[in-house]
Amino acid sequence: MNYKQLVEKAYEAMEFAYTPYSNFNVGAALLTKSGKVYTGCNVEFASLGATNCAERTAIFKAVSEGEKEYAAIAVVSSSKDFTYPCGICRQVIVEFGKDIDIIVAKDYDYEVYKIDDLLPHSFTGIDIK
Repeated sequence: MNYKQLVEKAYEAMEFAYTPYSNFNVGAALLTKSGKVYTGCNVEFASLGATNCAERTAIFKAVSEGEKEYAAIAVVSSSKDFTYPCGICRQVIVEFGKDIDIIVAKDYDYEVYKIDDLLPHSFTGIDIK
């Protein structure tokens, strides 16, 4: 799957976002190294701390299916600008490796980053061994 197709899957997932408070819809599409794609959308609640981001939804779905090796994740939103993963999502992404491409898109124009670009000097499992 190419990155344009992955961005399209993220936009499709964004349609399912549940955002009655912010109206800020986010979609994500996670490409595993085995070639499977897991999608996610953000789901928010009145207790905002219980909210889950699109990126983590996609990753949690993949983990729950036994997939833990990822090639790329695409992130899109209802904003007119690029939307980058939040700090918590960046920490979750780095848990699964520093070689994952992070694709942020707006209107199908996209940029690609590595987690070290977005989360330099990250804290990982190596730090607690």
